[in-house]
Amino acid sequence: MGAGAVIQNVEPANAERQRWLALAEKALAGASFEEKLVSHTDDNIRIEPLYDRSMAAEPMVRTNPTSPWIVSQRVDDPDIDRAKAQVLEDVAQGATGLSLVFEGAPNAFGYGLPRTAQALETVLDGVPLNRVQVRIDAHPWSRAVADWLVAFLSKRRSDPTKLNLSFGIDPAAIFAGTGRLRMSIEALQASMPQSLAHFFSMGVPGVLLEADGRVFHNAGATEGQELGIMLASAVSYLRMFEKARQPLVYAAPHIGFALSVDQDQFLSIAKVRALRRLWARAQEACSIPNSTANVHAETSFRMMTAMDCETNILRTAIAAFAAAAGGADSISILPHTIVHGLPAGFARRVARNAQLIMAHESHIDHVADPACGSGAVEALTEELCEVAWAELQKIEAEGGVLSSLQDGHIQARVHASATRRNAAYKAGARAIIGTTLYPLKSDRPVETLAAERRPAFTEGVAVCEPLFPVRIDQSIGAVS
Repeated sequence: MGAGAVIQNVEPANAERQRWLALAEKALAGASFEEKLVSHTDDNIRIEPLYDRSMAAEPMVRTNPTSPWIVSQRVDDPDIDRAKAQVLEDVAQGATGLSLVFEGAPNAFGYGLPRTAQALETVLDGVPLNRVQVRIDAHPWSRAVADWLVAFLSKRRSDPTKLNLSFGIDPAAIFAGTGRLRMSIEALQASMPQSLAHFFSMGVPGVLLEADGRVFHNAGATEGQELGIMLASAVSYLRMFEKARQPLVYAAPHIGFALSVDQDQFLSIAKVRALRRLWARAQEACSIPNSTANVHAETSFRMMTAMDCETNILRTAIAAFAAAAGGADSISILPHTIVHGLPAGFARRVARNAQLIMAHESHIDHVADPACGSGAVEALTEELCEVAWAELQKIEAEGGVLSSLQDGHIQARVHASATRRNAAYKAGARAIIGTTLYPLKSDRPVETLAAERRPAFTEGVAVCEPLFPVRIDQSIGAVS
C-alpha cells in the first residue's frame, strides 16, 4: 500500500506533505508504509509519522501554573523511626510534598506505615506543613486517617486554609486493588453523603475524594481504560456530593486524580493532558463551571524491572518528565530498587533529585503546556479522550464503577489488555532494555532496607476479583 493511500483523509494535503511523501516512498523502496512508519498504542490508536501543527489548540495548565509542580516523596517504611528520619531528610533536601502510604494500601506494594494515629503524628512532627503538601495514599481506612490528620492539625493549631492537603479517599481503587470493601456497596453509597457533609462542616480545604487510576494501570490497563475508569469514579463522586446536598460547583474542586506515567514519553504527556480535558468535559455535562483537575502522577510500577534495575532510573526520569511537561500538579518517582524491596536512602535520593534537576536546572515548569499545538500530541490527547469516554460509557451501562468491578467487567477488560501487551513482549515486537534486550551477564547487588512484606488486605463485606500489580517483566517470565 502506498504512503498517499494510507494517510488520505487524515490531514489536508499540501505541498510540503506531498514532497515528504514522495521522499518516504523512495526511501521505503517498496516496503510497507503501514508496517514501517505507522504504529499503534495499546488502545489501537494510530501513531502517524507526520502531523500538521494544531493551530486551534489552547494550553491546559496546572491548578497553580505560576509555581513548579510539587516534588512528592513516598513515605512507606513500616519502621516509624526510619520513616520519620526519611521525611525530615526529604523535606530538608528539596521535597515539597509527602505521600503517606499506609499498610494495606494497594500502592504500598507490601510495605507501608503502621495504620495508627501515632504513626501519622510521628512522621509529620517537625514538618513545615505550610510549605509541604501532605497527601494520603488511598487505602481501606482512608476515612479514619482523614480524621487523624484533622485532629493532628487541630492539636498543632495549624490553619487548614493555608495548607495543601489530599485525603485520598477512593472506594473504587480500594475495591479493585484489594478485592474487598469493608461494607456493602449499598451501605457505602448510603454513608458517604453523611461523611462528606461532616468533612465540609469542618471547613478543611483540599482534595477529599481521589479518582486513582494507578491500581488499574499496574494491573495492565491501557491508557484509555485507566482514564475512563478514573472518570467513572469521579462521576460517582459528583453523585455522592449531590446526595450530601453540596452544590457541585463547590464540590468539584474537592475531587482529585492520581494516575501512572511510564517510559512512553509522548503518550504519557498526552495522557495527563487528556485527563484535564475529560474532567472539563464531564463538568460541562453536569452544567457546572470548569474546575481545573488536580492531578497527581506517579511513575509506573509495572514498567519497573528486577534485572539491571539501574535502567529504572532512566525509565522513571522519562516518565517524570512526561508528567511535568503534561502539567501534573504533583509527581512522585518510585525509587529504582522498589522491585527488590523497601528502597534505601540512595535510591530515594536519586528519585528526589531527578525531579529537582528537572525543576531547578531544566526549568520544565517555565513553559505552560509545552506540547500545546503539537499535531502529534494533540491528536493523541484527543483520541485518548475518545477511548476513555467510551470506557466511561461502558462502565455507566454496567451500573457504575463499583458494580462493574463487583461483576468483573472492568477486570476482564484489564486482563485482556495485559494479555495482548505481554504477547507483544514475548514475541519480540517490544523490548525491555536490560531484560529482554542487552541484558547483563550478571547483576549487581541491590541495597534495600530490612522490612517484611505485609499480607494483602482480606477483610470485607463486598467482594470482587482483585487487580494486583503485575510488572511486565514478571508477566513474561523475564526475571533473574
